[in-house]
Amino acid sequence: MSLVKILIFGFVQGVFLRRDINQKAKELGVSGYVCNLDDGSVYAEAQGEQLKLKEMIEWIKNSPGRSKVKKVKIEWEAVDKIDADGFEIKY
Repeated sequence: MSLVKILIFGFVQGVFLRRDINQKAKELGVSGYVCNLDDGSVYAEAQGEQLKLKEMIEWIKNSPGRSKVKKVKIEWEAVDKIDADGFEIKY
């Protein structure tokens, strides 16, 4: 199992990107959360199978919905077990 921290830059707030990421994560069976940051970026932490996480990252890079993703920073960590149950939007 893996944990990935994703920092998303561009036109990513006010375009339902958090909702879209939440739906995609649930579709893929990934746990974690997504939230807006004060600098206009979006941050997500996701845990699950590495292939599913990579699929989610590629989907984010392709600017889902009305978002315009310019840059994505990714940090991987190995985990022994999943800490979160489900995926949520934090406000």
